[in-house]
Amino acid sequence: MTALGEAVRSGDVEAVRELLRRGADADAVDADGLSPLCAAVAAYAYEAAAVLVEAGADPDRVLPDGTTPLLRAVEGGSPATVGALLWSRDLPDPGRRLPEAERARLLEAARRWYGAGAEAELRRRTGARGRAETSTVEEEWCRVEQVVLGGLTVRGGHGAVLTGLEGVFGVRVPPEELIARAVRHPDVFHVDWTASRARLEGAREAVTALRDHPSSRHRLFAADWLFGRQSFLTDDGYPHHEEDRELLAAWADRETDPVVLAAVLAALDEHEVEHPRLEALSLRYTGHADPRVRRAAVSSLGWYDRPFTEAERAALRVAAGDPDDEVRFTAALALAVQGGDDVDAYRAVLRDLVRDPRSPVRDAAADSMAESDDRTADATELLLALLDADTWLTRMIGAYGLALRDHPDTPAAYARVEEIGPLFSPDHRALAFERWRERNGPGASSRAPTQAV
Repeated sequence: MTALGEAVRSGDVEAVRELLRRGADADAVDADGLSPLCAAVAAYAYEAAAVLVEAGADPDRVLPDGTTPLLRAVEGGSPATVGALLWSRDLPDPGRRLPEAERARLLEAARRWYGAGAEAELRRRTGARGRAETSTVEEEWCRVEQVVLGGLTVRGGHGAVLTGLEGVFGVRVPPEELIARAVRHPDVFHVDWTASRARLEGAREAVTALRDHPSSRHRLFAADWLFGRQSFLTDDGYPHHEEDRELLAAWADRETDPVVLAAVLAALDEHEVEHPRLEALSLRYTGHADPRVRRAAVSSLGWYDRPFTEAERAALRVAAGDPDDEVRFTAALALAVQGGDDVDAYRAVLRDLVRDPRSPVRDAAADSMAESDDRTADATELLLALLDADTWLTRMIGAYGLALRDHPDTPAAYARVEEIGPLFSPDHRALAFERWRERNGPGASSRAPTQAV
C-alpha cells in the first residue's frame, strides 16, 4: 500500500502498473479509509488514476467524509482527472451508473466552484488570507491554472469539468453559456475554452455570428472554432466548407485585431481547397506591423506542392530577413525546400536560428536542418554543438541529424542524449539510430563526439 501510494503520488505510471501486476490492491484503503485513487486525485496524477480504475479502483466509493473520489476530482478542477474517473476502461456509462442524486451533486459542485472561481472558493473553504501561489500547468495538450493556498491545491478547470459533466449527463446548455465559459479566458488552449469548442461542434450558426461581435475574444473563439472544423472534419461530416471559405475571406478584409486576424488567416489556409483570394490576402499582410499576423500570412503563401508564384517568392525573400524569428524561419524553410540557385542562403538563415540558444524556433529550425540535404561542415558542427544543450529534445535532434548523415560519432551522440533521459523507440529520431546501426554495424564507432568549434 505504501509503495503503491508513493508511486501514484509521484506520477510514476509504469511503477503503478508493475505494482498492480505484482498483486497490489488497487482499491485498498489506508487507516483513514482513503484509497490510492484518492492519492491520485489529490496529486492530479490522471494517468495513474486511469490505471487504477482499470485495475478495479472504485471512483464512486463513499469515503469516510461522505465524498467520493469522483466528487473530489470534480472539486479539484482537473478535467483530465475527472475524465479518468468517468471513462476509464470497463466502467459503465456514467450517465447510467450514477444515481440521479449523485449526478446532481457532481453538477452542483462544479457549478459552485466555477461560479466562485478557484481561488475565491479555496479562500472560503480554508479561511486563508495570504497570497495565493498561481501557476499554469499542462493537461492533455491543454493548459489550466493551478492555485495553492492554505495548504491546499486546486486547478481552475471547473468550467471544462462542468461542460463535460453536462454532456455526459445529457444536460442541455445554451450556446451562449458555453461561449461565455470559453471567452472567460484569453487562452485558446485553456481547458475551459477547448471543452466549450468541442461541445459546440454542431452550433455553426451561433458561433459564426460572433465574427461581428464587439469583443475580440468572441471573434477569436469563432475563428478558432472554424479552424477546428477544417482541421478535424471531412466534407462528409461537415457540409459548410465552401460557405466557411467565403466567410473567412470576407472577414479577413475587415478584421482589425491582430490576434483575431492571424487566426482568421490560419483558418482560411486550413481549407482543403485553396481560396482564390488567399494569395492576395497573404501578400497584403506579410508586411503587417504585428508579427503574429506576419507569421500567419507567410505560412499561407504557397499551397501544398505547387510552385510559388513570383509574387510569393518575392514576399518570402523579404520575410526571410524579418526581425521575428518565426517569420524568418517559416520563409527561409519554404524557400530552402522549394530549391533554386539561392537555396544555400536560406539554409544559412536556418543555421543562424539553430546557433541562437534563445530563439523560440531553435529546435524547429534544428529539426528541419537535421532532415535536410544541408551537408555543409557548418551544419555538422551545429549538430555536434546541440549535444551540449541542457534539454533532451535538443540533444536528440543533434544525434538524429548525425545518424541521418552516417556520422561516426552517432553512437556517442545518442549516449549524450541518454545522459538526460532514455531513448523512446517509437520516436522516429530514436529509430534512426537503429537504421544507422543496420547500415554501419553496432561497433562502427564508440568514440566521444567531436567537439564543435
